[in-house]
Amino acid sequence: MKITKLAVALSVTVAAGSALADVTIGVSLSATGPAASLGIPEKNAFTLMPTEAGGEKIRLVVLDDATDPTVATKNARRLVSEDKVDAIIGSSSTPASAAIAEVAHEAKTPLVTMSPVSLPAERNEWVFRAPQQNSVMAGAVVEHMKAKGVKSLGFIGFSDAYGEDWLNAVTKLAADAGIKLVTVERYNRTDTSVTGQVLKLVAAKPDAILVVGSGSPAALPQTALVERGYKGQIYQTHAVANQAFLSVAGKAAEGAILPVGPVVVAEQLGDDHPSKKPAREFARKYEAQFGAGSLSAFAGHAYDAFRLVEAAIPVALAKGRPGTPEFRAALRNAIESNKDVVGVHGVFNMSPTDHFGLDKRSYVLVRIENGGYKRVSQ
Repeated sequence: MKITKLAVALSVTVAAGSALADVTIGVSLSATGPAASLGIPEKNAFTLMPTEAGGEKIRLVVLDDATDPTVATKNARRLVSEDKVDAIIGSSSTPASAAIAEVAHEAKTPLVTMSPVSLPAERNEWVFRAPQQNSVMAGAVVEHMKAKGVKSLGFIGFSDAYGEDWLNAVTKLAADAGIKLVTVERYNRTDTSVTGQVLKLVAAKPDAILVVGSGSPAALPQTALVERGYKGQIYQTHAVANQAFLSVAGKAAEGAILPVGPVVVAEQLGDDHPSKKPAREFARKYEAQFGAGSLSAFAGHAYDAFRLVEAAIPVALAKGRPGTPEFRAALRNAIESNKDVVGVHGVFNMSPTDHFGLDKRSYVLVRIENGGYKRVSQ
């Protein structure tokens, strides 16, 4: 598959004499394919990022991986071997992020993902995440279920790493909350029907059903459940917090409950929330450029991923020059040592044992009402 280079308009033009001082950040995202509704707002967000950090210019090289892990791997290899990047950001989907993580590990290049990919400990050293950990968001959902008296739960999710990670988290959390997981169904991102799975879920009559998908593909189970007359509470994950899901699901999305990052409901946050000011400012800039109502959680993940690298650059510059292994190692160490980095999805405090770095300030629960998100109490 041909790699689409999107870097022309995004790269910072520099004089040849200063090129060695530039900090080069490579980005692989899903501007096309099933995760395009995630990748397009992420791509848009990178056009709004600062062009300097720590007194050095930042050069962005942005590539499209088409939601394909194989292309994501090729992109990552090209970024480290040809573009000599100091850090990588990507990708939009969990499978593509996992593929890039392998290259980052081999090349000893820090990676900040825009999906909540889970990795074995031996592959985690060079990988950090901008989105909330799935277990954190699952905890918010299960806490709400328990408070509302849910005793039985149905599950339908992607047949990939994202779906599996959520299933593992929910299985344990639901059991601890006294909620029985009665039916588990899976589907692919590219499926056009989930009728068989939905019939089984509706027949089991659970009190609630959790749909684990992302963007517009998550609308498929949502609409099918409503069409089949399911009357229980439907929950979704934070990966549907975008206009693509709302547009495809339409009225069928009404009443669904999901956890979202603060940027999605910035105007509904209390004035004491640390993310309210940067989230409102980012939303203003983004929608001024791309239209009213165009902001999504995924643009926010791109902002936070860049912010994590940006905050680490001044520290790393004291240990090495961009374009060298010493600088990449120092950048990795600086990201891991990041403390109180305020993003639009929360406040990051990384550590050697936590490469997500977010706490309960990174989510709020919302209900979809009148085609928008309204904050609800836990």
